[in-house]
Parts: sequence; structure tokens; C-alpha cells
Amino acid sequence: MSTFIQLHLLTSYPPSNLNRDDLGRPKTAIMGGKNRLRISSQSLKRAWRTSDLFESALGEHIGTRTKKMGIEIYKQLCSKGVSEASAIELGKKIVSFFGATESADKNNSLKELESSQLIHFNRSEINALTALTDKIAREGKVEADDLKNLVAKRHDADISMFGRMLTGKEVTKVTHDPEAAIQVAHAITVHEVAVEDDYFTAVDDLNRGEEDRGAAHIGETEFAAGLFYLYICINRDLLIENLGDDEGLADKTLKALVEAAVKVGPTGKQNSFASRAYASYVLAEKGEQQPRSLSVAFLKPVRGEDILAKAISEIETKRMNMEKIYGPCADAHKVMNAETGSGSIDDIMTFLTEKGHA
Repeated sequence: MSTFIQLHLLTSYPPSNLNRDDLGRPKTAIMGGKNRLRISSQSLKRAWRTSDLFESALGEHIGTRTKKMGIEIYKQLCSKGVSEASAIELGKKIVSFFGATESADKNNSLKELESSQLIHFNRSEINALTALTDKIAREGKVEADDLKNLVAKRHDADISMFGRMLTGKEVTKVTHDPEAAIQVAHAITVHEVAVEDDYFTAVDDLNRGEEDRGAAHIGETEFAAGLFYLYICINRDLLIENLGDDEGLADKTLKALVEAAVKVGPTGKQNSFASRAYASYVLAEKGEQQPRSLSVAFLKPVRGEDILAKAISEIETKRMNMEKIYGPCADAHKVMNAETGSGSIDDIMTFLTEKGHA
């Protein structure tokens, strides 16, 4: 059986537009028959992975996600004396090992060096690619074994957590491609919301109002505020396996993830709203039991003035009621509650990384 870690977070954001849809509106979803604000898991994971916090804690263990690795390989080959035509041919052969490439474009000779979708590369794989360009520059060719040796046996922290995030049947499955050890739900408000419009104007500083008293720009943006529930499920054993059985690095990765999850949000429209927030409540659970979200606690929207206190009560009541019916859903749990000032983020981190279930 695997050891699962489950995190349940409540975070309140003031007026904001953290994660927009194709029309620029805050993302929403219908839950319990009512409209809720939503922050996608993709948006959350990117905010964490690219945060200063992650870079500080795991900088040497974070990979690069890009479509343009083939172009980088091409540039390296050219700089080492390989002809442009050969560099294009060899670069395409190398990057296509990781996945399908774009079709040739007569207006862009390097287009076929781009991957058809974003591919996540380990730092060790990037270093191996650089070493391979040195070998190619000397020998003028690339062998099948050279490509197989590119793939790292031990994955970086971000790939170990979230996988390579490849999709589509055309993608070449890379040997030792890891299954994501961490599942992140879309964050959703515990209450009903109505997206509002902000009508704004901008004034030209050099317009003295002598002829034209109107604004230089008129615009409209949409926003909403909400208390979000976020659920994260971590397969700790799989995380350790993905990290080459390095338990120390796994614990370091867990701590970085927890700190990012409680402190870092998406950066959308931050200059306009400064809607930065820390989690007000964290319930952490661990054990070998089958994981389950507690989002059902908010199927009926929370109402009233003291929404945070009510949401905390709902989530804790739902957890206890589920345990009455199913038995223990985790071996142990720990709570951090900024509403009452009880617990701490350090307590949560220690709880999740200590041996046993005490």
C-alpha cells in the first residue's frame, strides 16, 4: 500500500482575477447548482513551480518546460562548427525522440525543430543534450544509444511531482517517464459568487482640458472575491521512487510544495488587484487509506457573514462524519488555523515528513 498525504486548504482572496478564461473573465464552475469562482490546477501548479520559493528551495532540481529545445540544440550545434543543414536534421532527430515535432514551414526553417507541445526536460537531460552536441560536433552523427542515454533515471522535483504533462496519442512515450506523484484539484469557492465589472478610465497628464475634457482611455475588467477550497493528494511512496529513492529530497520537495500551496497564488492581474493571500486553514492527513476530497462539504454553498469560520466548521464536520461511516480515512491528521491562531506551517511540515503516524 502507498502512503498518501492529503491537504485541504481554505484561502480567501479579495477582489481579483487570478485565472482568466478566453474572454478575460475569472474562471467559474457550477457546483451544487450555484455559480462558483474557480482557479485551475494548471494555473496553481505553474504559479508554484515558477515561484521564488520553489527556486530557493529546489532550484537545482527544477527542470525546463519548453517547445523550443530543438532550436537550442540547433544553436549549440552551429556554434560548434556543424553546418546549418546538418544541425537542423540532427536537432529534429534528437528532439523527436521526446515527442512529435511541428510540420515544416517554408517561412520558418526552424519551425520543424519545435515540439508540437510543451515538453518538460530534467536538468540532467539538458546537461546530457549539451554533452551530446559536443559528441556530434566531433563525430558528425547521432546513434540510437545516444538518444536512449538522454533520459534521466532520476527525475527532477517538479517532474516527479507533476509528471511531464504530455498529452495526445502522437506523443512518443519516453522510457522511465514518471507518473505524477501529486494530484491537484481545481480550487473552487465554498460559496456562490457573482462576477462584477470594473469600469475604469485613464487620464492624459498633458491634457489640460482646454479642448477635450474626456478620458484618454476607457476600459472594463471583471473580477470577483471568494474563499477557495483546494484539495491536494500526494502519493509519498511514488514521489520517493520518482526521485531515485532519495527520501531526503522527497521531504525537501514536500516542504517546498506545502509552503508554496499556502503562500503562493496565480499572478493574474496582480498589478491591478494586489490580491495576494496566505491560506487561513490547512488540514493535513496521512495514511494508507484510499484518498478522498472533502469538497462535498461545500456542495451546499456557505452563506452568511462569517464565511471562513462556517467553512472551517463544515469541513471538520464532514471529515468526522465520513469517519463515523467509513472508519478512519487517515492514520493521523494535523490542523493549522489562522482564524484561531492554532497550529503552524512548521507543525504541518514536520507532521508530513516525520516517520510513522504520530
